[in-house]
Amino acid sequence: MVTRSRPAPRKAVGPRLRWLLRGVLVLFALLAVNSVYLGAVSLLEWHSARTYQDYGYQLMFAFHLLAGLLLVVPALVFIGLHTRNTWRRPNRRAVYAGLGLFGAVFALLVSGLLLVRFEGFELNHPTGRSLAYWAHIATPLFCLWLFLLHRLAGPRIRWRAGLGVAASGLLVIAPLVWLQLQDPRDWGQPGRDGSADFTPALVRSATGNPIPGEVLMRDDYCASCHKDAHDRWQHSAHRFASFNNPVYLFAVRNTRQAMLERDGDVRGARFCAGCHDLVPLLSGAFDDPDFDDQHHPTAKAGITCTSCHAITHVNSVRGNGDFTIEEPIHYPFAFSGQPALAWLSRQLIKANPDFHKRTFLKPLHKQAEFCGTCHKVHLPEALNDYKWLRGQNHYDGFLLSGVSGHGVTSFYYPPKAQSGCNGCHMPLREDGDFAARDFDGSGRLSVHDHLFPAANTGIPALLDFPDHVNAAHQDMLEKALRIDLVALRAEGRIDGELIGPLRPSLPALQPGKSYLVETVVRTLGLGHPFTEGTADSNEVWVEIEARLDGALIGHSGRIDPATGEVDPWSHFINAFVLDREGRRIDRRNPEDIFVPLYSHQIPPGAADLLHFRIELPEDAQGQLDLTARVHYRKFDTAMMRYVQGEGFSGNTLPISLLAEDSVSLPVGRSESVGQVAYEAIPEWQRWNDYGIGALRKPERRQLRQAEEAFQRVESLGLADGALNLARVYLEEGRLDEAADALRRAGEHPQPALPWSRTWFGGLLLKQQGQLIEAIDAFESLADTRFAEARARGFDFSRDYRLLNELGQTWVELSKGLRGEAKAAQRQAALEEAARWFEAALAQDPENAMSHYNLSQVRRELGDEAASARHAAEHARYRVDENARDRAIAAARQRYPAARAAADPVVIHDLQRSGREAHAAAPEATRFKAGTP
Repeated sequence: MVTRSRPAPRKAVGPRLRWLLRGVLVLFALLAVNSVYLGAVSLLEWHSARTYQDYGYQLMFAFHLLAGLLLVVPALVFIGLHTRNTWRRPNRRAVYAGLGLFGAVFALLVSGLLLVRFEGFELNHPTGRSLAYWAHIATPLFCLWLFLLHRLAGPRIRWRAGLGVAASGLLVIAPLVWLQLQDPRDWGQPGRDGSADFTPALVRSATGNPIPGEVLMRDDYCASCHKDAHDRWQHSAHRFASFNNPVYLFAVRNTRQAMLERDGDVRGARFCAGCHDLVPLLSGAFDDPDFDDQHHPTAKAGITCTSCHAITHVNSVRGNGDFTIEEPIHYPFAFSGQPALAWLSRQLIKANPDFHKRTFLKPLHKQAEFCGTCHKVHLPEALNDYKWLRGQNHYDGFLLSGVSGHGVTSFYYPPKAQSGCNGCHMPLREDGDFAARDFDGSGRLSVHDHLFPAANTGIPALLDFPDHVNAAHQDMLEKALRIDLVALRAEGRIDGELIGPLRPSLPALQPGKSYLVETVVRTLGLGHPFTEGTADSNEVWVEIEARLDGALIGHSGRIDPATGEVDPWSHFINAFVLDREGRRIDRRNPEDIFVPLYSHQIPPGAADLLHFRIELPEDAQGQLDLTARVHYRKFDTAMMRYVQGEGFSGNTLPISLLAEDSVSLPVGRSESVGQVAYEAIPEWQRWNDYGIGALRKPERRQLRQAEEAFQRVESLGLADGALNLARVYLEEGRLDEAADALRRAGEHPQPALPWSRTWFGGLLLKQQGQLIEAIDAFESLADTRFAEARARGFDFSRDYRLLNELGQTWVELSKGLRGEAKAAQRQAALEEAARWFEAALAQDPENAMSHYNLSQVRRELGDEAASARHAAEHARYRVDENARDRAIAAARQRYPAARAAADPVVIHDLQRSGREAHAAAPEATRFKAGTP
């Protein structure tokens, strides 16, 4: 019998395979050392909340990426060949451990590949990426454990060689990590002094030196990964904030010319550039008097991606561009002309986006203070050659509102505080973008809208943007306001009998009688006053039509079809701003802004009360149809006449209908009253808004009318009526009635909001001389000691009106602490007062009241230097009333319609044009052009 010998088993690792194994082990060893370095830096960043990544770190990560990709094929080939050679070996422990090791290695390689994001295959879902990331972190530990099990079941392990490799790796890693820790990225630091001067803009560069324009103009680079955000930004007002905006181009050319003629240079115009022309400003090009604003590479950059995302610090809440911006550190080969290196750079960002995110997206980007750096403005002395003046101010309007949850005086509060501007102006859009996230737990990936929808319907029209751009702005505008024809007043008098509400009841009107149509405009979906921004050239007006059986018998707010001009005797929701000579600021000339003749802006959650007189004919019969509308146009006709010059043929910018209301009333000698269904606005809220409009403006309060309206609110069973009656009584000094109203507001089955009661209760206690109790009330507000308020995300410690009130109450208390025995108590009270005034200045560094009080308090405490400093600041920020009065007097002579609009009580005559038709057209021209 012939015995057949079995073939010799294949060697587990033959000579050729050994070379492959050595190459794989070398790559694994290098990657292990590299991974420990990368992991150590990441761990230290997590522990310290600081950023230690730099260009060198990114090169190390590039090595990790390339070595990992280089390892994939050799590792898989070795796994396949080694498994074929050992699959049937009798040492099953070694085989099973080896199979587990190969599975772990496979998981390590696959998780790494998932994190790379190859073009055409990208794992973008945050949950999937998180699972892949932690798998990639954890599997090396399993690989090490299974490798030891595999080798322990086979040939003897060369421990000395392995430990030597590990020790060598640690000797390399330790100094690298130590060096990495020596220079952390400190993002939140104000810029340093250097060679660059950007004043009167408050912008600072991180180094104090200019930043090359090309560094800030790499928008195409951003678009390669963030296409949706870039596409939306392409049609945004931010994109067209500079010389590429024809309206701004006209205005800034004038300002530059005015500065050049006055000062011999254009440095004063940097006031504009700090927010509008950041690229030419930071690069130094803006300072050239001969700067080519059409062809210079930086002229039409607008607010670029980097302009916002390279900001590292908000220096203060003063606005005027008071932020620090730095030249960002990019990943290696980011702008290489070699396709392979550019691809590698993209893979570095996609595989390790954390440093990119920290560089370009910081916590400050979510804060209202970030937006406030440009959406809060003061006019500096270097611009107007006069003194500090307040300009547009979205930020403080938001801060002091109920919408932000910081304001204590609001009439209405939302269920939850709005933490910043992004909730409205950067709404979420579902998208598969590289940076998309599940922000709301819905499972949908979204990005923030970089169109920044707001109210600029002018730019889309002037630059012929796609329809969806204007539609986004229109959608925002439609949520802004409502108008309500709420009531009538008999005899056409402000103190006439109040008839209403109009609907569901329809009172019969009497022929030959006069009535006031009581109209309320209320802000709704806003976190700042309306209209804001360019409030001097925004054109918002109320139109009222009165038709008797279809025939027009009264009209306010008509528009000239030939020129597009609005009747100057209309009610405008704007600011009528003057220069020093009492001429209207009508061409966006900030260097001349001096004082408003009036401001009809409406704060968030507040209302304005308007009166329109209608006189019915003696023989009137039938039905009177009243229609009220609020219209909006971004730039008025005077502004467009300047911008378009000789080519002007009428203001053709789109007119948006913000709100509309109508009612039909029977007219005749019958006393019958009609009825109509009406559920649009609750009756109590209609009267509450009426009272708010009557009460709100200090210079034109109609307290009798407000009291009457709030009494109706209370009679309808709402505690808000009693609370708001307390507001009225406090204004009039009717303290006993205020106390009784606050008691009723608190004892109601559904009492008024506790913090509102506490605020007005504190004011009452202060007026009654109960200063200790008033301080306790105010401090409970400053500490937000209200569970419901905290649950809504409110924090009243930032309302500087409250903080000033607290400081003033401590001052009043100190005045009663006289004599040697009470000297220590008096000093303590003054120190407390100073503490609260300083807290107010932390929120508003330009608060004249805080500076005045601190100058007095510090003098009392013996600190003459601090007293003098605050006195100087108060002199800087206070209003120059004498100069103001002179300009206003001149304007009242020059502009009759504006003079009427500035009166304490304004009654718009719906039939004025019929009685004064001869004056209407020329007056419209004078009013809108702003000429004498």
